[in-house]
Amino acid sequence: MILAILQARMSSSRLPGKVLKPLCGRPMVLRQIERLSRCRRLDRLVVATSTETSDDPLAEAMTAEGVAVHRGPLDNVLARFVGALDAHPADHVVRLTADCPLTDPDGVDDTIALHLESGADYTSNTPDTFAFPKGLDVEVVTAPALRRAAAEASTAEEREHVTWGLYNGDHGYKTAWLKSAHADDGDIRWTVDTPDDYAFAVAVYEALYPGNPAFTSADIRALLAVRPDLAQFGGHRRL
Repeated sequence: MILAILQARMSSSRLPGKVLKPLCGRPMVLRQIERLSRCRRLDRLVVATSTETSDDPLAEAMTAEGVAVHRGPLDNVLARFVGALDAHPADHVVRLTADCPLTDPDGVDDTIALHLESGADYTSNTPDTFAFPKGLDVEVVTAPALRRAAAEASTAEEREHVTWGLYNGDHGYKTAWLKSAHADDGDIRWTVDTPDDYAFAVAVYEALYPGNPAFTSADIRALLAVRPDLAQFGGHRRL
């Protein structure tokens, strides 16, 4: 069983409420879930948000759409993940964040495939070189490794960043890294943290979604090749 846990909150400091901002008439987080529904290797998805009242609208919106929700501590995101895993038992957990409406279903599947084939405790597509654009990040961890990381967590970084203890330090975890076939794109922003990022996502959706709701990363690259106006948004010029 492979469980996707999509962490989300309304209290972003740079762009509050971003996960419910609209993309082609639907909340951004639901557009991301729509894209994730095309993954072939995910068995289940749950949105993990906090117990803060500020996240009530998010939890209500997900419940209304039939999306599973788990609520836990705002700052101890690792504990929130373990709580979601307790509520939805699985062998492997795919960590995703809800500020990535351009997420690539094939990239998620490829990362899971490498994880299963390599027998790694932790697998990611964010190596130091030949990285994918920010916003396509995927992390996969075995359930035992996630539980061990939670039990051994002793710093704020470990609790906030979930997988910190799996790839930092010498803890004996086996890791695997999926590299992009393109040149290093790690400084390109397809994530949504700022108003400019959101404007970029809106432009991409308005250009591609009406004609092809299942548009791919290759379609985004092709769009950027013919739309130099999108270069006004920071972090997208290298494409």
